Amino acid sequence: MIKLYGKTLSELQEIVAEYNLPKFTAKQIADWLYSKHITKISDMTNLSKKARELFEKDYEVGLEKPITESVSKDGTKKYLFKIDDLKFIETAYIPEKERATVCVSSQVGCKMNCLFCSTGKQGFQANLSTNQILNQLQSLPDFEKITNIVYMGMGEPFDNLDNVLKSLEILTAEWGYAMSPKRITVSTIGIVPAMKRFLDESKVHLAVSLHSPYDEERRELMPVQKKYKLEEVLSEIKSFEFNRQRRVSFEYIVFKGLNDTKKHAQELARILKDIKCRINLIRYHRVPGVPLETTDENVLLQFQNELKLKKIVTTIRASRGQDIDAACGLLSTKQMLK
Repeated sequence: MIKLYGKTLSELQEIVAEYNLPKFTAKQIADWLYSKHITKISDMTNLSKKARELFEKDYEVGLEKPITESVSKDGTKKYLFKIDDLKFIETAYIPEKERATVCVSSQVGCKMNCLFCSTGKQGFQANLSTNQILNQLQSLPDFEKITNIVYMGMGEPFDNLDNVLKSLEILTAEWGYAMSPKRITVSTIGIVPAMKRFLDESKVHLAVSLHSPYDEERRELMPVQKKYKLEEVLSEIKSFEFNRQRRVSFEYIVFKGLNDTKKHAQELARILKDIKCRINLIRYHRVPGVPLETTDENVLLQFQNELKLKKIVTTIRASRGQDIDAACGLLSTKQMLK
């Protein structure tokens, strides 16, 4: 059966046309899927009985519930979804005082093989469909509480750009979820052609995984540096005109004795001085078999202060859910091994 959930308005219009139904039927279906959150085609009561029967022959709504839920002592929840046979993805729900953020995955596994990432150790298995990306939101018990979305889960979003852009269209369109683009952030390690298309075709925030200001060091952490050098990534960002409605931020995992020195902070400030941005410093969550360690807390604070002295807005991201395998890929890897 073909899944209706995850179809854009233009795709729904094509489906409606095949059945020789009025064009406005597509908007009615979109309303049922993304505003009224129905789970069965028979629930679409303003469609004629004949239309519903036609759709039910070939289509289903297509929502899938998570197979497990883990709850941290800090309130973070991690959900595991099954994707076909023996494939799994993770979704994290992170509640705070004034917001509730969901971190979604875009792929099963990942091709990028970053040294510090558990997901990369799985290798690439599949791109998620638009249905599977959005299902991570709609199928959560906490769905109604969600205020913000980050594409920072398993996979590289720009390696599955078509489906990511479709999901963003559905999230932000008036006929879809009508979310403000200011509440959505997509992260990338810096695939330049896809990043350019993303900036041109969407309005949501961009986050770039940086992790070192030095080419050789970054290349050892992130093999993508061999193809798309940091200088090229930053040049593309500088050429784009960001406004108050849209921001760029840089993610920087701080590793003990590797990228946490005063020299690193100063070089980071130098290469970013012409970009209005925010830097998010992230404590490293240990991954089995990876020879990297979390930096000391006082070193982390010194690093932040050094960047602040250079007039760069710098925050330290709170570590959440460490007691439930919060680092991306750990939970799904355990499930695969089972």
